[in-house]
Amino acid sequence: MDRNHGVERFVAETFQLVVKRNVEVIVDSLINGVARSFDIGLDGLDIGQIDGTSQFRSGLKPDNHDSGVFGEKVLDEGCDAPWSAEIFRSSEMPFKNPVVIPSPSREDCIRLCVSNTHIHCRAANYYYERKECAMSDMDRFAVSDELQLQTGKNGVDYIESNCATSSKGLCHFSEMGSKSLSVADSIHKNVKSLDKCKQICLETTSFQCRSYEYRKSEGICRLSHSSAYQQDLKSARNEEGVDSFHMTACYNVSVYCGSNAMVAKIKSNKLFRGKIYAKSRPNSCVNDIASDTDFQLEMGFNDLGCEVSQESSGKYSSNIIIQHHDQIVTEKDMGLSIKCSYTVTNRSIQHGVNLDVRGEPNIMGTHESSFVLSPTVTMHITDRNGDDILTAQVGDPLSLRFRILDANTPYEIFVRELIAFDGVDSSEILLIDSMGCPTDPTIMGTISTVSKEGESQVLEAPFDAFKFPTSDIVQFKALVTPCLPTCEPVSCTMEDYFGSSKTVASFGRRKREVKSHMEEEVVMQSIRIQDKFKFSRLSDDFEDQNDDSVLPNPCKYNNSSLLFLFCLVLSTQLLFWVMCYAIFIKWKRKDQWNSNH
Repeated sequence: MDRNHGVERFVAETFQLVVKRNVEVIVDSLINGVARSFDIGLDGLDIGQIDGTSQFRSGLKPDNHDSGVFGEKVLDEGCDAPWSAEIFRSSEMPFKNPVVIPSPSREDCIRLCVSNTHIHCRAANYYYERKECAMSDMDRFAVSDELQLQTGKNGVDYIESNCATSSKGLCHFSEMGSKSLSVADSIHKNVKSLDKCKQICLETTSFQCRSYEYRKSEGICRLSHSSAYQQDLKSARNEEGVDSFHMTACYNVSVYCGSNAMVAKIKSNKLFRGKIYAKSRPNSCVNDIASDTDFQLEMGFNDLGCEVSQESSGKYSSNIIIQHHDQIVTEKDMGLSIKCSYTVTNRSIQHGVNLDVRGEPNIMGTHESSFVLSPTVTMHITDRNGDDILTAQVGDPLSLRFRILDANTPYEIFVRELIAFDGVDSSEILLIDSMGCPTDPTIMGTISTVSKEGESQVLEAPFDAFKFPTSDIVQFKALVTPCLPTCEPVSCTMEDYFGSSKTVASFGRRKREVKSHMEEEVVMQSIRIQDKFKFSRLSDDFEDQNDDSVLPNPCKYNNSSLLFLFCLVLSTQLLFWVMCYAIFIKWKRKDQWNSNH
C-alpha cells in the first residue's frame, strides 16, 4: 500500500477478510514476510487486511464458521482507477434480468465487465461450473434496500467494478455521528472545513466516494467507497472529534420542454421507492414510483391539476418534491425548481435546479396540551433534552413525551396506537401499533422511560421532524392506559440502521392483556413544522436543449388571464342587457304618449 502526500492508494492486489469476533484467522502460507500488514480488533466486528500477491491466495482462509466475507481488489490494464474491481468469493448478488455471456474464466468476466462499452456493467456474478458471466447495472450500493449480497455460495464469485463511471448530480448524505471509517481509500490533510471534505468526496474520480470522515482538530479528511450498509462501516468505532457521513442517494435531473408540457426526468444511482409531485399540488400532480432508477413527472402548461406558473411570455416554472416516504416529508427529501423558457426560434432550453435543505426555523402555533384523569397525563413535543419547543423544521431531532403530572401517583402508563395526521384531507400514518411497537423505526423509535429519580414516570418516543405534503400542521393522537403497579415493556422486533433485525423493549402492551378495570384515555397534541425546501434558481440564462421543440400556443392563458377574460365577458353582457332595458323603457314611454295624443 502506497501512502504518498497524505493519500492512501492501492497499487497491488489487496486481500480483505471480514470475520466476526473470536473467529480464528488461519494464515498458513503467509509467514515468510509476505503478509506485510494485518489489522484486527475492532469493536463488534473484526476486520483483517493483508497485502500480498496472488500466489499466496490459497494460504488465506477463514475457519468453517461461515460468517466471514473474503474480498479481493484486483487491477486491470483497461482501467485507470487504483483498482479495477473487488471480488467476493463464494458470494452472489441475486440480480434481476442480468446479461449472461459465456466466459472461460473469472478474469475474463472481470475484463468483460470493466471494458464493456455496450453494457453499463457495475457488477457481475461468475459461475465456475457453467462458465458464465452474469452482468448487471446494479451493485450492492444501488440495491442495498432491495437485495443483499448472499454469502456461503459454492461455485460463484461476486465481482464489483470500480471503473463504472456515473455522474453524481445532486447528492444527499446522512450523518453517522462520530463513527470512524475503519478503512479509508484516500486521506487528505490540511482540509479547512467539513464542507470542503464533502466537496473533495464529490469531486473524487479515482473511485466512487460514498462516505467521508472529517477530524476538525487535525484537519484530516478520510474518504471511502463503502457506505453505511456495508460491513466496513457497520464495524466502525465511535471516536470523539469525528464527524462522518455516508451517501444515501444521488439524482441527475434534466427537463424536457415540449409544446404543451414540461417533463422533469430523474435518474438515481439507487433504486428509488416513493413519489415525485408538484409542491403546490401534491395529490393531483404526482407520480408514485414502486422501485426504479429512472422516473419522471409530466406537467401540462394548462393542466389545472399541476398549476404550472407562467412568469412571463414563454417562461414557465414549477417546484417539485422528490419524496422517499409514501405519506410524509422527511429530511432525506429534495426540493427542485425547474423552468422552461421559449424563444421565437421555437427551441427548448435548459432548466435551473437548486436544492437547499437548510434554513431558519419558523415559529409554531400556540402550544396546547390535553389531559387524561386518574392519573393526569400530558403529551408534549420537545427536543431531545426534554425542553418544550416553539420552532421546528423537517429533520430536527424531536421527542414526544408522555408525563404523569401527579408526583405521588401509584400508576404507570403505557402508550399504543399513536397516530400522526394532518387534519386537512385525512392523511394519517400509524407510528406506534396496538402492541406498542414502532411501525417504521426510521420515522419514530421505541417508547422508553426517561423519568428521573424521585419523579413520576415519563415516557419518550424519539423522532425526526416530518410533515405531510398537504399541511404544515402535524397532529398526534395516542391511546394511553394506566396500570398498577408497573407496566411491563413489550418486546419488538425491529431492523436497525444497517438493516439487521434485533429485539428491543418498548413501553406498550398487547391490547388483550389490559385489565378490564383500567381506564383508557386519548391524548392529542399538534405542531407546526416547516420544510426546508428553497426553490431559488441558479440563473435566468438557460442553454439550448432541444431544437425540435415548438413554441407553445400564445392563446393559452394562466389562471389570472382566464379570470380577467371571464370578468370582461360578464361585464359586457351586463352592459348589453342594461342598454336593451333602457331602449325598451324609452320605446314604451313613446308609445304611451302617442296613444294619449
